[in-house]
Amino acid sequence: MSGFIKIISSWNTQFVPFLGWLGELRKADTLKADLLAGLTVALILIPQSMAYASLAGLPPYYGLYASFLPVMIAAFFGSSRQLATGPVAVISLMTAAALEPMAAGNPEGYLAYALLLALMVGLFQLALGLFKLGVLVDFLSHPVVMGFTNAAAIIIATSQLGKLFGVSVEKAEH
Repeated sequence: MSGFIKIISSWNTQFVPFLGWLGELRKADTLKADLLAGLTVALILIPQSMAYASLAGLPPYYGLYASFLPVMIAAFFGSSRQLATGPVAVISLMTAAALEPMAAGNPEGYLAYALLLALMVGLFQLALGLFKLGVLVDFLSHPVVMGFTNAAAIIIATSQLGKLFGVSVEKAEH
């Protein structure tokens, strides 16, 4: 029976890691440092997430939802103190590129498609994690990743030029 208890206790630390550090919040220094870190992250994440929502073609307040919930879940169930969670520029661009042809000027449909896409991607990522398929990333070569990152940076920068200079640019049909 002791083997079974060891398995259950290892699951607790693996799937519910906050049980290991929750007692540390009783210390005033730790609580103060955590509050300061949380405030710092919030000050950066609020405008960033609103901008990413705009990149995705969604109203800016949806960016707040997309940044608040993942951070709270990762804080309790994540195992890395340095991991940053929340919206990402490349994902925002890919969301806009995937949904614009389907929604075609229907804001309610666009939002419904965005929620469905987020759910599908989340389930896919959960399945990848459960099957421990993160090692597949090792097969991506460094030049491919750098090329993708640089192309995304160029696309993001050029997509914001119209807003920077106050010019309206029509999108091409392609």
